[in-house]
Amino acid sequence: METLIGAALIGIAIVVAAVVYGRARPVPAVAGSGPVAPPEPVATLTEDPELHRRAAELERSTERSHALEAQLERRSALLDRREADLERRDQHLRAREAELEQLRADREEALERIAGLSAGQAKQALLKDVEDEARHESARVLRQVEEETKRDAERRVRSILSVAMQRLAASHAAETTVSVVQLPSDDMKGRIIGREGRNIRALENLTGVDFIIDDTPNAVVLSAFDGVRREIARTTLEKLLQDGRIHPARIEETYYQAKSELESRMVEAGEEAILQAGVQGLDPELVRILGRLKFRTSYGQNVLAHSIECAHLAALMASELGASTKTARRAALLHDIGKAVSHEIEGPHALVGGDLARRHGEAEAVAHAMEAHHNEVEPQTVEAVIVQAADALSGARPGARGESLEQYVKRLRDLEKLASRHDGVEKVYAMQAGREIRVIVEPGTITDDAAVALSHTVARDIERELEYPGQIKVTVIRESRAVDYAK
Repeated sequence: METLIGAALIGIAIVVAAVVYGRARPVPAVAGSGPVAPPEPVATLTEDPELHRRAAELERSTERSHALEAQLERRSALLDRREADLERRDQHLRAREAELEQLRADREEALERIAGLSAGQAKQALLKDVEDEARHESARVLRQVEEETKRDAERRVRSILSVAMQRLAASHAAETTVSVVQLPSDDMKGRIIGREGRNIRALENLTGVDFIIDDTPNAVVLSAFDGVRREIARTTLEKLLQDGRIHPARIEETYYQAKSELESRMVEAGEEAILQAGVQGLDPELVRILGRLKFRTSYGQNVLAHSIECAHLAALMASELGASTKTARRAALLHDIGKAVSHEIEGPHALVGGDLARRHGEAEAVAHAMEAHHNEVEPQTVEAVIVQAADALSGARPGARGESLEQYVKRLRDLEKLASRHDGVEKVYAMQAGREIRVIVEPGTITDDAAVALSHTVARDIERELEYPGQIKVTVIRESRAVDYAK
């Protein structure tokens, strides 16, 4: 660019010089023309100051253009040298980069050769180590949080249970499987027996209850496991004693009358129970079935009184925990209703009771809490756990149940002994007051299929050899562990 500018300036200088020269040269005469005028005097450069100034300015411009051109050439040469230098440096850097890449590849190859792992395998191993370490750390934190939560929960549970038990003070009356009817005199024993025992046979055949007439003065003992039958028999005998006429026809008439009256009394007992428990809107059929629990006992504890007490306990705990008081109270009152029809419908009383509740319009939350109170189904709600706790509290309270310690221990010992006699059994634990046994087997001796067969065998042995209320859950546990130690 600068070279073109310099050439343009030189061209301009030549044109200016030619113009000046043309003005100074004389014009020649032309032949055949008129007289020639005398020539004007010629002006020189030295004589014209303007031309002199312009020539000097042109000379300076030319010198500046030459200097500028020389400077541009020097800068161009410097830029060329710098460009060449940068090219050499770039080539050197590329060479070093290639050398470093080769060194890195050689190092990775050497490491793979030493470790016996490829880069991908080493990466996976590193990621696995990091993952294991993270899991270990998270497990440690989780265990610490669980321990703290457990301590806080235990303190909270103790507080809730103590408050609930303190606020509820229910009386307990231990009932047995016998009833005693007082006689006005021992002469009535002969009339009850009748000629050749026809009266007592009629009574026992109708009621299904054993009438025990012994040397006990002025008393007849009625023995039966079914509380409803025993109550019908007691009412029948008392009516016969009041009437004074005792013969088979009158016995049958009085029996059906007592049976009818007992149905009304069961409805009244059910209505009184829901009033005491604070439950409203029960189906009339559920009220009638609930009243039948008044004449049923469990280990000497009246089941209806136990149900009312559970309703109060569940309501207190639900209010402390912020759960549904209505659902907990309702489910706790009805949780043992399956016992009233257990002889009519097969299955655990908890599941039977839950099915009854659904059929008579109870909510699913109530039915689920009833079914889960003995872990026949897994508890899914807070109210279900509350009903479990209320049932355990009412049944475990001192004096609530009349089973002797010797009988209880003997039953648990028999369960454990029966399961321990099978090959491959390592340990046996009776749990939940004998409602469940857990059999731990040797994993090297018993396979998974054999464990299933063993649970079936133990359950059948219990059915054949032992007497027990309700049902017993048999759980066979087969576990394999791998243990190592870091030293």
